[in-house]
Amino acid sequence: MKKLDAKKERLLISEARKAARKAYSPFSKVEVGAAILASDGRMFSGCNVENSSYGLSICAERTAAVKAVSSGARSFEAVAVVSNLEGLTYPCGACRQFLSEFGNDIVVIVAAKGGKVMRHGLGELLPETFLLKK
Repeated sequence: MKKLDAKKERLLISEARKAARKAYSPFSKVEVGAAILASDGRMFSGCNVENSSYGLSICAERTAAVKAVSSGARSFEAVAVVSNLEGLTYPCGACRQFLSEFGNDIVVIVAAKGGKVMRHGLGELLPETFLLKK
């Protein structure tokens, strides 16, 4: 797993926390925020947006990634994920698969409200990733 600069990591977590406050989660009440760091240094954040048709909801990680891709970013160093829950909130399986499209070496940072922070390589969280070979 790549080592991320401590200042970048703190900024990424801070941006994820800001994004979580914008979450639209009237059903679960779980506010999730994510911030993704593109390899070119740009940062993109996103929050979860729920829908009464649950399958149409979108997670914070995918919101951030879609914003990044729609702005031209295609390579990512790290993603931070936070929520309003007490413990650590990890990306769901769909988000892990979605992010893996852009590389299994992305650093996944999960941070709890109390300050606990864990770091993992995406490949560690999603072994044997499904990818179509180009």
